[in-house]
Amino acid sequence: MEADRQGGITDPMRKRVGFTVFILLVATLLVGVSFVWGGDLLDSYSGAAAPAPSIAESPAASELPTRKAAPAAPTAPTLPPALLHPAPVTVNATGFWSWTVLDRRTGTMAGSANASTTQRTASMIKAWLASDYLRRNPNPSKSNLSQLTTMIRNSDNAAASYFWGLDGKSASISRLVQLCGLTDSKAYIDWASTLVSARDAARMGACIADGRAAGSKWTDWVLNEMRNVEKDQKFGITPALPAAEQAGTAVKNGWIARSDGKWHVNCLAIGTDWVLSVLTVYPTSKGEEYGHDICSSVTKQLQA
Repeated sequence: MEADRQGGITDPMRKRVGFTVFILLVATLLVGVSFVWGGDLLDSYSGAAAPAPSIAESPAASELPTRKAAPAAPTAPTLPPALLHPAPVTVNATGFWSWTVLDRRTGTMAGSANASTTQRTASMIKAWLASDYLRRNPNPSKSNLSQLTTMIRNSDNAAASYFWGLDGKSASISRLVQLCGLTDSKAYIDWASTLVSARDAARMGACIADGRAAGSKWTDWVLNEMRNVEKDQKFGITPALPAAEQAGTAVKNGWIARSDGKWHVNCLAIGTDWVLSVLTVYPTSKGEEYGHDICSSVTKQLQA
C-alpha cells in the first residue's frame, strides 16, 4: 500500500480516472457531431426554402419607360358633293357624245366610257390660246389685249388665227399637253382642228382655273372674259345650271359645221368647284341646237 501511495494514484484509481476521461471525451464528441448534423438537417428539411441564387430582377412595370401610343392618322374631311358631280348619264342622241366632270377641290374625274376619244375643239381652244399668250407675254400691248377680249367674248376667228401664230401654232398645243397634263390630245392642221378628248378638255379647264395656264397675273382676267361671253354663246351647260350659278360660270364653247356633213358642238364650263366638258359630233341635218341640248341634258343629270 505504501508503495502505491508513493506513486500518487493506485491502479484501481487510474482505471477509474481513465474511464471517466474516456467517457467525457466520447460525450463531447457526440455533442459536437449532433450540432453539426442538426444544422445541416435544419437547412434541408425544416420546410424553409433554400436561398435562391442571386439573379438580377426585371424592373417593375412602374419603372419601365412610358411609351405613348402613336397618334391616329387624321381623318380626311368629307367634302360635300360639288354642284356637278359623278352620276349616271343617259342621252338618247344620234352620233357621238362624250363628257367628263372634274372636281376642282380634289382633281378627281368621272366621265363617259368614251371620254378618252378625241374630237376637234373648234372655238373651245380659244381660252387656251389667250392663256398661253398672256403667260408668256405678261405685259401685252393694249391692242393685243383688246383682241384677246374679242377672241374670247365674241369668238372672233381672225383674232384666234393671229394668236395661234404668235403662240407658235402647234408648239402652243405641245405646251398645253405638257403644262396641263393632257393624255390624249394633239395639234392637227390649225387651231380649230386641235384634237382633244372630253377628259383632256376638263383638265384644260382646270388648268385655266388654277392659274397654270395664264399665270397668276392674268388668270382672273381670263376667267372674267369667259364669264362675259356673248349671251348667245352661253348655250348648253350654263342654261342648265341653277340661276344663282349662271353668272359666275366661265364658259368657252365651240361649234362648227364641217364639210364632212357633221356638226362639231363642244361645251366647256368652269364653276366654283367643278369643270365640265361635253363633246358632240352628229349629222348637220340635226342643226346646231341639237348639240346644245346634249350638253344641257348631261349637265342636268350630273346635278341629280
